[in-house]
Amino acid sequence: MTSPTTTAPTPPTAPGPVHGTWEPRPAARWEDAFLSGNGHHGALVFGDPDDDRVVVTHHTLVRPNGSEHARPPELAAELPVLQDRLLAGDLTAAERFTDGRPTQWVQPFHPAFQTRLRRPPADPNRAAYRRGVDFTTGETTAGRADWTSRVFVSRADDVIVQHVTGRELTLDLFLDHRLPGAPAALGVGHGTLLTAEGAVLSLRARYPDSDRAYTGVTLVAVAGGRVSLAAPGARIEGADSVLLLTRVRRHTGELDVTEETRALRGLLTERSYEDLLDRHTALHRTAYERMTLDLAAHDDERALPGSALLERPGSAALLERLFAAGRYHLLSASGLFPPRLTGLWTGDWDTAWAGAFTTDANLNLQTASAAAAALPEVTAALAALIHGQLPDWRENARAIFGARGVVAPPHTDGESGLTYHFSREYPLHLWTAGADWLLAPLVDHDDTRGERDPRTAAALAEVARFYEDFLTRTDDDGQLVVVPSYSPENRPANAGWGAINAAMDLSAARHALLTAAAYHAGEPDRADRWRALADRLPPHRINADGALAEWAWPDLDDTYDHRHLSHLYAVWPLDEINPYDTPGLAAAAHRALALRGAENDSAHGHLHHALIAARLRDGHRVAHALAQVLEGDFFHASLMSAHYPHRDVYNADAAHTLPAVLIEMLVQSTPDRLVLLPALTPALPAGELRGVRTRFGADLDLAWGPDGARAVLRPHRTHRVELRTSSGAQPLDLVAGEDRVLTLGTW
Repeated sequence: MTSPTTTAPTPPTAPGPVHGTWEPRPAARWEDAFLSGNGHHGALVFGDPDDDRVVVTHHTLVRPNGSEHARPPELAAELPVLQDRLLAGDLTAAERFTDGRPTQWVQPFHPAFQTRLRRPPADPNRAAYRRGVDFTTGETTAGRADWTSRVFVSRADDVIVQHVTGRELTLDLFLDHRLPGAPAALGVGHGTLLTAEGAVLSLRARYPDSDRAYTGVTLVAVAGGRVSLAAPGARIEGADSVLLLTRVRRHTGELDVTEETRALRGLLTERSYEDLLDRHTALHRTAYERMTLDLAAHDDERALPGSALLERPGSAALLERLFAAGRYHLLSASGLFPPRLTGLWTGDWDTAWAGAFTTDANLNLQTASAAAAALPEVTAALAALIHGQLPDWRENARAIFGARGVVAPPHTDGESGLTYHFSREYPLHLWTAGADWLLAPLVDHDDTRGERDPRTAAALAEVARFYEDFLTRTDDDGQLVVVPSYSPENRPANAGWGAINAAMDLSAARHALLTAAAYHAGEPDRADRWRALADRLPPHRINADGALAEWAWPDLDDTYDHRHLSHLYAVWPLDEINPYDTPGLAAAAHRALALRGAENDSAHGHLHHALIAARLRDGHRVAHALAQVLEGDFFHASLMSAHYPHRDVYNADAAHTLPAVLIEMLVQSTPDRLVLLPALTPALPAGELRGVRTRFGADLDLAWGPDGARAVLRPHRTHRVELRTSSGAQPLDLVAGEDRVLTLGTW
């Protein structure tokens, strides 16, 4: 193995948006570590020349806490009594709809360990230093004149690859489990074996009070120099380069380290680091480069490190980079599962809210851009989570509601889809809209490609089946009543959390039934029955303030200051309420949005607000919501985000949702409509968005500036859609295979 020249990475010089980010110093905090991932393994890379640390994560790493044995509450027999009490006016009755258990969190996500390569400290001032991450390849680099470290997580081979080069490298290498919050009772064992290529290091960790464990294996290939044992790892002296291949597995019983080593060694057969990188890049680059956003930013700002750019919240270069980083991180976190609350990464065992998949806003917002942003990999990861948990969803429907069909959980650790996380203040076991919201991106994906996935069709039928059994109560006018009904995570000002006819529940039930009917049009008996059920649902209510009420049941008063915007589900992500077909309801929805407070300033609340505002063509409100995030110090130097201002609580919501907001400002589509520049703000006077996938089966490139706009459509199927611009509406006929160019006037 030859050693390349070891020089510090240089900044990109090509004009246009920068598809990466960089920093002039190593990460001092794990939150600032650059990220790489393949949707299975993740890596947090610090880039310190003297203590080169890479935190290893995996989507399956969740700590047993007793919830692995939890079941949904058996409450179905008590449901009719609860419904009777709520309909009779006992608006706190749902607070007693429980089996008395304490709140049980899902198994928390945690890191595995960190690989560490320590070497004698050098004079930090003797050479320039730079670390960076290339979004187009997923490779992180760090270097100075005498040392370079490169890391990526392979989509082709599902392995973390690190290559360190330098002059006469002397390193102490070991696997270190001692990360913040690691349980004191974690049973850890180390192993080191010298091999022909260098060494094999292993770390096995047994969870306290559990038969479950995880094991990491690192194969070390050394060029030049010599390797010796140095507990708990190995010492490398006088080497030209060191190549590390790392995997981690969660398991019961014992893992066969010999077999894992054999598999890793197989990757090295006649392959260099560059060969492994090329295999990965062929998959990663193809996905990442499907879409680009150019906001005509200044090149001097584009050249800044991320931390400096974050200090310029009004900069177009910052939006360009956050858009690129958001797509990169979203893609990198999606594979085995979609992104967690922390994406695929954490450097701490004490992850907030268990690092779960939270399905009543967070996961939904993070995956919102998947269809339009040309990331079917994200949709596939979401589909994998859903289809893998459908048996548990059926059990939720049976145990809690005595119904057929499926009910999605509000939180999941990826292993279990059972609903057991709830409390008096968060009666999440009452929430029935989750399955529709989780399936909506799969429906959008089917729209973009013009084919209906039979698995999505089957899941939609199960949701419809649930509503057939659940929607049995009626009001005095004969309309169906959703009871009990929960609007995450809010409550009426004059009632308990579990109420009646939450706006979200009405929209979700209507959408699920009608969508299931559309997917099963060839089965008229079922389709007609589901459409008839949807027609019996009540309309939305407009309250005394002229706002769309969060609960359509009379006399339930709104609570306006809340981070969630569940009641506007009909506006976004659905298209039930929009300014074109339902202008009266759209005005009421806009009033509800204007009255909504930010409560605790959470990032997901601000960006959810922005997505709804974009659908309502309110660019000013979109800009304000974006400013709250950009000016609120929500982003780490890694360009991963936080849940609260001042970088408080590592969380992927803002990072992964921001691309969706920018796309919705510029382009919106349904199967029969195209809306161009619905919520453009003066802060974005010119730019170009390339690679949008529309729900009517055409790819779209859009450029705009002070003199007008130009859109190029490349349709894959022949179709007529309605074109909406600031000038009004007109029909647009598209022919498969024939590009259509639209030139629009000044905006």
